[in-house]
Amino acid sequence: MKAGYSVKCRLCRAAGGKLFLKGERCFSKCPIDRKGAVLPGQHGAKKRRKISDYGVRLLEKQKLKKIYGVEEAQLKRYFGKARKVRGATGEALLQILESRLDNVVYRLGFAVSRRAARQLVGHKQVKVDDRMVNIPSFRVKPGQVISLNSKALEMIKVKVMLEKKDVEIPAWLERKGPAGKLIHLPKREEIDTDVSEQLVIEYYSR
Repeated sequence: MKAGYSVKCRLCRAAGGKLFLKGERCFSKCPIDRKGAVLPGQHGAKKRRKISDYGVRLLEKQKLKKIYGVEEAQLKRYFGKARKVRGATGEALLQILESRLDNVVYRLGFAVSRRAARQLVGHKQVKVDDRMVNIPSFRVKPGQVISLNSKALEMIKVKVMLEKKDVEIPAWLERKGPAGKLIHLPKREEIDTDVSEQLVIEYYSR
């Protein structure tokens, strides 16, 4: 494998676009910017075969899984919960994914990527309302406060993130230093995830 080229980059090329699995590093020196949406492998430059309607929906579902780092069983379960919510099922599904603790930690700018955020949570470095929570899939509720413990604040990677001045915090979150709060569940227009949630809903509704 070529230097600077990783499994995460291959996943992005296979999905046909950036999944931002490396966080902010995906904004610069990204192989997909040079190779475009070409499939990985020696035959990747060949023309893609026409994808069926089922294939299009499957690819979008796979893309959503990779972006948020969830397993198939988890996403299917989230779909079941979203379908029971009054309103748009697609928006409800994204709200469930966005309110996961690992995603909130990432969105608050405490970690460079969702994967790094999951590690912080799994290593017992994150607190919710002053109580340690080490379950990445924990769903944060509006009004709850997310903070980092003293050990996390000593980590170089965390210090670098906290010192950044250009971190954009979503409007549905509020951050003050090493602590933040979920103000409200995000509306679809407040979520910048480049995915067609309707295709995912259609996939699971087939």
